[in-house]
Amino acid sequence: MGIGWEVLNMTGSAIDAVVAGCTICEQEQCDGTVGYGGSPDENGETSLDALIIDGATMNMGAVGHMKRIKSASKVARFVMENTKHTLLVGDEATEFAIQMGFKETNLSTIDSMNLWKQWKTNNCQPNFWTNVSPDPKKYCGPYKSNLLRQSKLESNHVDTKNHDTIGIIAIDHDGNIAAGTSTNGAKFKIPGRVGDSPIPGSGAYAMNTFGAAVATGDGDILMRFLPSFHAVQAMKDGDHPKNAARLVINTIAKYYPDFSGAVIAVNNYGQYGAACHGFDKFPYSIANPEQNKVSILYATCTKSKS
Repeated sequence: MGIGWEVLNMTGSAIDAVVAGCTICEQEQCDGTVGYGGSPDENGETSLDALIIDGATMNMGAVGHMKRIKSASKVARFVMENTKHTLLVGDEATEFAIQMGFKETNLSTIDSMNLWKQWKTNNCQPNFWTNVSPDPKKYCGPYKSNLLRQSKLESNHVDTKNHDTIGIIAIDHDGNIAAGTSTNGAKFKIPGRVGDSPIPGSGAYAMNTFGAAVATGDGDILMRFLPSFHAVQAMKDGDHPKNAARLVINTIAKYYPDFSGAVIAVNNYGQYGAACHGFDKFPYSIANPEQNKVSILYATCTKSKS
């Protein structure tokens, strides 16, 4: 967050600030949930998601399940600025990054591989399978579909240690708004899984005329509601950012009362707010001209009544 504020103070663009903020978090492996060396997939390999949105032009770029490239946010910016596409995924996203001059490298570390080995030793618990045989709550795969069982609405295994997507919103000196995300996704996700972070309107959304929002938490649940888009639309209708974020969280909780997640919203006047569910409290950082420093605030979260 600090580096993004520094970029804005040096009259950098909102896009510059968002990319800089996400990149430093990727390099420093924020909480082990952003960048290389964290959240291994079910096969032990780390993969990355990132999204950059320009609220002035509504141009955007994203990568999903990208492997062997460290700078996911910078690659997402190349998708935005050097292609007519919005989202590139998998090995082809890696090939694109190499073509743009990025170096291919192993994203695994000793820590991430040890985490994966411990998970395997623990019978692959927890995992993201359902309605399969053998019983995924007791055994590792490979699995086969169990067509006789009916699926029910369930939330995933998300807590304060494995939910973090870095989500950044910036408003620059020209009043342009940008938003972005970066993450290495859910721990032990099924290979090929893309979460909410690189999905426009889910992980992040921005429009100069109204504001921007970012989301974090149980991505598989969040993306079903396009929470960032929903929050921006609520601000369009006149809601204060805090009320917009709360509206979105309450909507999701009606369907998934046990889900964990948070939404941060900022309108085009610089007003801000956050709402959360499933955690005790949710920390987020704010910097603006009034205080000219980065401050950490906390939103108190709602919980399931069950």
